[in-house]
Amino acid sequence: MLFNVKKTVVAATTSTLLATGAFAGSHALSGDLVIFSDMSNPAPRAVMEGMIDRFGAMHPNLNIDLTVIDRENMKTQILNFTSANAPDLTNWYAANRMIPFVDAGLFEDVSDLWAEDEFVNNLASTKGALTLDGKQWGIPYTYYQWGVYYREDIFKELGLTEPTTWAEEKANCGKIVASGRACYTIGTKYLWTAGGWFDYVNLRTNGYDFHVQLANGEIAWTDPRVRQTFANWRELIDMGAFVENHQTYSWQESLPFIVNGDAAAILIGNFAVAPLREAGLSDDKLDFYQFVSINPDVAMAEDAPTDTFHIPSLAKNKENAKEFMRFVVSAENQTLINAGNALGQLPINAQSAVDDDEFLNQGFAMLSTNSPGGVAQFFDRDFPAEMAGIGMEGLQEFMVFPDNLEDILNRLETARADIY
Repeated sequence: MLFNVKKTVVAATTSTLLATGAFAGSHALSGDLVIFSDMSNPAPRAVMEGMIDRFGAMHPNLNIDLTVIDRENMKTQILNFTSANAPDLTNWYAANRMIPFVDAGLFEDVSDLWAEDEFVNNLASTKGALTLDGKQWGIPYTYYQWGVYYREDIFKELGLTEPTTWAEEKANCGKIVASGRACYTIGTKYLWTAGGWFDYVNLRTNGYDFHVQLANGEIAWTDPRVRQTFANWRELIDMGAFVENHQTYSWQESLPFIVNGDAAAILIGNFAVAPLREAGLSDDKLDFYQFVSINPDVAMAEDAPTDTFHIPSLAKNKENAKEFMRFVVSAENQTLINAGNALGQLPINAQSAVDDDEFLNQGFAMLSTNSPGGVAQFFDRDFPAEMAGIGMEGLQEFMVFPDNLEDILNRLETARADIY
């Protein structure tokens, strides 16, 4: 689905920011700026349009043309529009998800931006996710933590505390199952949520470097260390930890289980907080903890998917696009767009303010101080697209039919040999 608008309205917030000097230092632009965005849901779309309002107020002679594409449709259309009639900017993702476009010459090298002080001093945490062959191919605009969101009132009822080790996690789960509840809700209908569970169990079992090597095709799926990941995961499956028939639910459709108290927790990204609140789950009943340690010899690493902007190589207005990129990563803009009433995520710029939100603050503290092992981008971004698709099918199958593990691993290993 496509929505095309030309932004001409300036929000009141923009006038205030301009009057106080925020976003200063940018020279006035003219001409055109064409943006294709996948920020199609209501809140992200409002954020995108707000950025264009503010940027347009700074550059009144600049004609900004925004086309909004449904996120799922973007995945099938981006190759076509970056190959011909390209916009000046497009949303996409970091890590392996950008590699095919870089390899095909479809994304512009923006290493010159990353040499500027703002990027060097305040965006270093995400540079690696945008780097390929020693060059940078885009800029980040938001990221968010993953972790375990749980029913604090259920934990109190059962006398449970936040676990920090795998043994404590399993002990808690045993008590939750005994109370007639599932430990975790999940909806694997669209596969990727199973990828989140694999990411965390593998990161905690084998570490970040191993996980990246597996994603890069350097390690066999039949490796004993991969088998250990599945063995750890199966301990939870065999306990009945997950809601039944999860393969029939989307992640949104799985939320009522935790809202209604039929499940005690969910492993997911911070984007789930808003719909949980909207469903009536108050913050005094919801809390968050970092996925526990499994192998104490492995440093804690996290999934923190990073959303990005890229300049197609065929763009016509690249300097205007770069100026918009500078604006996007500015501390002031990062504070605005990642606030709880906007994206509700974490700012990329180290000088930005984190919104006064319980879960954003916990995520910021976790990613800033308690994740020394590295930051992964999530299964379907870290693995090449074809391998990710086949891999997530296998992960969902394992969750439903764990006895099929040998067939699944052999199938994934065959795919690894063909794809890489």
